Amino acid sequence: MTNSKLRFGFPLAIALATASAAAVAHGKCESGGCSVDAKITTNVQALLDRHPDLGVPHSITVQTRAGVVYLYGEVSTGLERETAESLTEETPGVVRVVDSIFVSH
Repeated sequence: MTNSKLRFGFPLAIALATASAAAVAHGKCESGGCSVDAKITTNVQALLDRHPDLGVPHSITVQTRAGVVYLYGEVSTGLERETAESLTEETPGVVRVVDSIFVSH
């Protein structure tokens, strides 16, 4: 990944997560979608928190909007990033994963 992609990917993920949180706060979710998204977020975060291949504590943040899960934060290795994305993709209810995790090394 080039430096320009890293420079723009992380702020974009933060902006999308903020927009998602704002929609939840203002009740702009379609027919129960927010509760489904919240459950997906909780399930993904629990899987990441329990997985032995991810450093504890890790700095991966999870946001979900309409079944699309946004991962952002920082990990130490590419393997940690791949593990986080793979676990997320396998979580029930996930439609797509947007991986904006930065590998620090």
